Amino acid sequence: MGIEIHWIRDDQTLAEHCRAWRELPFVALDTEFMRVDTFYPKAGLIQVGEGNRAFLIDPLLIRDWQPLAELLEDNGVVKVLHACSEDLEVLLRLTGKLPQPLFDTQLAAGYLNIGFSMGYSRLVQEVLGIELPKGETRSDWLQRPLSETQVSYAAEDAVHLAELFSALRPRLSDDKYAWVLEDGAELVAQLRREVEPELLYRDVKLAWKLSPQQLAVLRELCIWREREARSRDVPRNRVLREHSLWPMAKSQPDNLSALARIDDMHPRTIRQDGEFLLGLIKRAASLPAEQWPQALPEPLPIEASGILKRLRAVGQAEGERLGIAPELMLRKKTLEALLKSGFPNGPYQLPDSLRGWRRERMGQALLDSLAGAGDS
Repeated sequence: MGIEIHWIRDDQTLAEHCRAWRELPFVALDTEFMRVDTFYPKAGLIQVGEGNRAFLIDPLLIRDWQPLAELLEDNGVVKVLHACSEDLEVLLRLTGKLPQPLFDTQLAAGYLNIGFSMGYSRLVQEVLGIELPKGETRSDWLQRPLSETQVSYAAEDAVHLAELFSALRPRLSDDKYAWVLEDGAELVAQLRREVEPELLYRDVKLAWKLSPQQLAVLRELCIWREREARSRDVPRNRVLREHSLWPMAKSQPDNLSALARIDDMHPRTIRQDGEFLLGLIKRAASLPAEQWPQALPEPLPIEASGILKRLRAVGQAEGERLGIAPELMLRKKTLEALLKSGFPNGPYQLPDSLRGWRRERMGQALLDSLAGAGDS
């Protein structure tokens, strides 16, 4: 069966189709983009699938994205995507909006215990019995004209995504369907909750080993690096490499040759920004103590690993009971946050990251497991 391909290359055609799509129960959405040497993804193509028709929107020609923004926010139309975190960035950048409700077929596969973190081709093969040609994902989506292979690849993606939803939806109980949408809403919320540049220093490896005064330097370096990456539209490591942050905060170099000796310091960074960085380090290092961040907590000690294992077992048991891939149940970060809230003797508090159905179904069992950990 051939796929009908419709190109959308002007604002009026996009507006007409978006009006029509808002009458449907769901639409499949996919994006092709380039992100080789930029901070933000550059959209090369937006695909919409419905039935056996694929619509290819050329983002290089569209100026008014408002109709697509309204479709994305229309609660009456489920938006179907696959492993969509980068697609969400593309859509947010183009339209200023994010899809809701969002049904991620990769998550749905986990809820049906078909597989966890399954690639698109494998899922299409598993559920629809269709073998997709090897992808065009690495090709240049900003070139024009696109090759025939690129066009058919993009169209197939959109159409099979719509078919996947039609095949997976009936296999999900109403509860599981609601949970897939809940997780989709959480993906959207995570993107909206983008970490403030002022807090990025807390995620630097081994940051907990630094003193509050050194953390003040690390914090300012991270803020500067993030803002520069965004304003220059280049990857963070092009501005200042990740592995240079910690030693700079630790040793606080005060001249260019000391800066050049920092681990993983790129000569380009010294040429472009060396003098500025020395000034930034000097200013941050001399901040008064009341402006220093608090010392960061140490990581959990090795003896906590047994308790973490017990907590993971709570999720695995519930996953078995519900027929859900165990990896979808409880995130490691959530369990560590729970343990850190009261280690070693309690009392423990459920972290905010344990939300929704997971909190309802497993929250008390996790606290009970921790209460029992002290007795064993």
